[in-house]
Order: sequence, then C-alpha cells, then structure tokens
Amino acid sequence: MSDFVLITGGARSGKSSFAELLAAYPRQPVTYVATAQVYDEEMALRVKKHQNQRPSHWALVEEPLALAAVLERYRQEKGVILVDCITLWLTNLLLSRYPEEKVLQGREYTETLHELELWILEQVKTVSDLAQEVTPQVIMVTNEVGNGIVPDNPLSRVYRDLAGRANQVLGRSASQVYSVVAGYPVEIKAAGQALLDSLRREEE
Repeated sequence: MSDFVLITGGARSGKSSFAELLAAYPRQPVTYVATAQVYDEEMALRVKKHQNQRPSHWALVEEPLALAAVLERYRQEKGVILVDCITLWLTNLLLSRYPEEKVLQGREYTETLHELELWILEQVKTVSDLAQEVTPQVIMVTNEVGNGIVPDNPLSRVYRDLAGRANQVLGRSASQVYSVVAGYPVEIKAAGQALLDSLRREEE
C-alpha cells in the first residue's frame, strides 16, 4: 500500500523542489515521471532546468497521457515514483479531445465539454486509486490555478474548474497533502480532515 503524497501550490512556490527532497529522503530508487510536452523554446528551457536540479541517477519516464499505465508498470517495484506534474497531464488530456471549432457553440458545445470533463475525471480517479495501491511510494505535484481572476475564454475556464476538481479527487486519496507557499511546505490534510469531521458531527 503506497504512502501517497500530494503536493500543491502556486507557480514558483517551491513545490517541485520540496517534492524532490521528499522523494530522495528514503534513499531508495526514484522514478521521475515527466508529463510535460516540449512545443517551444520556453518549455524546452523549463524542462532543462528541472532536469538539472534533480539527481542524474534517477530513472526518467516521459509520459504525457497514459499515467495510469505507468503506475501499473511499476506496481510491484520498490522505491518512489515522483509525478511532476498533474496539471500538465490534465492539459494534455484536455487538448487531446477538445472539440473542434465547428462545435464550439451552444448546447452541443456545453454537452461536449461536460462529457470531456467526466472522462478526464475518470482518468484522475483511476490514477488516484492506483497511487494508493501500488508498492512504491507515489508523490504527485500539482498546481492551484483558480486563485486569480476568472479567465476570459471557455477553454481556460474549463481547465481551471477541472484542475480544482481533480486536485480534490487526488487529495481525498492521498495520505498526506502539502501546500507549498514561498518555499515552505505546510501539511494541510490532517488539520483539514479534523475540521471536516468536527463539522459533520455537528450536522448529525
């Protein structure tokens, strides 16, 4: 049974650095699962920086879509699986089936987006279940993308909502959830769970 850890935070909050320290701590083999796809020079530079900051002896798996298949492949392996990051994975899934321009209107568009969101959340649920079940410890990095203004286009709004819902699914499955702010991790699940349990008892 994996000790599944979810790490969230804003851009450049230090969440990836914290995740890498956490992955290295048990001094066991680490498999780094990269979900990024390189389409331009800016992304290539970002990927290069990530590569330079993590240990060169870590195994690398580049997988933009089939994250569940990766976890299945390493189900019986010992060590740590570090996935960075969930929100890029969600982007890849969303764009892989985003409707063509000709249907981007009216009820058909709304229904198509609803079906797409349900499909992606099914993938998230499968991955969250596997993260609990596999032998290696699983650490996942995600982002908080809904703390700013409401985006001005449908695709961005769908992505914002999807990321928030996916983080909730993963958070419920994780043994530990950390939020990283200004480089400092804050463990949030234990205190949050105690508060939720208290409020639910009050309702009974």
